[in-house]
Amino acid sequence: MKILHTSDWHLGHTLYNYDRTQEQMAMLLRMVDVVREEKPDLFLLCGDVYHTPQPSAAVQTMFTNALVAIHDANPEMTMVITAGNHDSGTKHDIFRTPWRALKVHTIGSVNPNQIEDLIIEIAGKGYVIAVPYVNERNMPKGLFQELLNKVEEKNSNNLPVVMTAHLTVSGCDFAGHEHATDYAVGGIDSYHVEEMGSGYDYLALGHIHHAQFVHGGHHRVRYSGTPIPVSFDENYPHSLTMVELTSHHEKPIIREVEIETHRPLVTLPTEGAVSWEKAKQLLSNFPDDVEAYIRLHVEVEDFLPAEAHAEAQLISENKKCRFCVINTRRLNSPIREAKMMSVQEFKSEEPIDIAKRYAEDLGIEFDNDMNELFQQTLDILSEDSRK
Repeated sequence: MKILHTSDWHLGHTLYNYDRTQEQMAMLLRMVDVVREEKPDLFLLCGDVYHTPQPSAAVQTMFTNALVAIHDANPEMTMVITAGNHDSGTKHDIFRTPWRALKVHTIGSVNPNQIEDLIIEIAGKGYVIAVPYVNERNMPKGLFQELLNKVEEKNSNNLPVVMTAHLTVSGCDFAGHEHATDYAVGGIDSYHVEEMGSGYDYLALGHIHHAQFVHGGHHRVRYSGTPIPVSFDENYPHSLTMVELTSHHEKPIIREVEIETHRPLVTLPTEGAVSWEKAKQLLSNFPDDVEAYIRLHVEVEDFLPAEAHAEAQLISENKKCRFCVINTRRLNSPIREAKMMSVQEFKSEEPIDIAKRYAEDLGIEFDNDMNELFQQTLDILSEDSRK
């Protein structure tokens, strides 16, 4: 069984008020090309299809058109799409029936009384256990192993078994995620890989944006990462993962297919910080014909000049690049970088990250108890909003 594993598309994401539809469309067209070239048996999209639970009609149309194009590129392929923590599980479940006509399975939630709905058999090829994002408080105990046991009972022909999940696994490289720890990333508490059970041949993960194998997963557990960067700190290659499985219990053959970023996110300078005058010079020297988003790292004694942002906008006015933000660092100060945020960026931040930032500014330790209380409050609000 040949598998294309991807996740965290974050369609509808904007960067400092800039619309990113063009580069998201370029990424989707690249997906179509890869499917046409590789002819996988299974296409896995492991959560965070959208950046918000309520994407615009235009963004939803872009996604549905992309799914049809991906299907047409390889009509025999099965597609499995699970909800992530940024998605509305209900939206995924509503369209579950009509999508079946195109061999697309959309999984938005877990019904503890109907967990076999999460098991998808691909005739003659293998089994998929499709687990969407589930809040830790609502995760049925032992769900992963129970599902794996059910598949083991069905799998008389020793076919490959693939499982998906959208969550944090401790010990990963969380580069690009602010305030990430081994305890939680993006408001999702972490699991140990052992908690995911045993009996799968490949565990396809979503949520962490840096593509990587999970330590302790014996080269069977992998995050595909996001195919295009969502923040400036995701300064690493972006890709999707191709997996080949011959039979149950055999080691998977895995390779990356890099996705070129249509409009890269560039930080000037690439390392450290410089004076405001030097930063302006770097921006001025940036090629006029290169499409990119630009962040400046500036070192200051006190504060940036009040007109700094207007100056930067003026310098880049006739360039193809898009100036976004100035991060400042005070000279000879151990204090973390101050971050000037737009209203749009503030809205796109995870609530727990804003709370931790506020606590840090006040000199208060945001310990595990505070983290748990805050997460419980978020969970209650989230459940109420979906009713």
